[in-house]
Amino acid sequence: MIAGVNAVTDAMWRLAATPVPTPTGVDADDVTPGPWGFAIIFLIAVVAILLIIDMQRRVRRVSYKADIDERLQEELAESERMDSPAEPPRASDETGDGPGQTSAR
Repeated sequence: MIAGVNAVTDAMWRLAATPVPTPTGVDADDVTPGPWGFAIIFLIAVVAILLIIDMQRRVRRVSYKADIDERLQEELAESERMDSPAEPPRASDETGDGPGQTSAR
């Protein structure tokens, strides 16, 4: 039974006429975006370029600020190293009990 149904549907598909599309003239206004489409795409491109330029400026500014902060931190660390003594004072210097020294307390 199923084989008979398959044979019938197969025969119907083979005998069915396949439609052939007839070429028709295409209106140029239907396939082109026109002046409004061009204007909108142009504005989107201009906005994208301006955003890219602004982002580059902001990234450069942040990079410069980071470099300056790093330099300031290095200078601060160096000045702290210069202010602190290179070697700790000796015990006799701290108390003032060394030869020829008097206590300043």
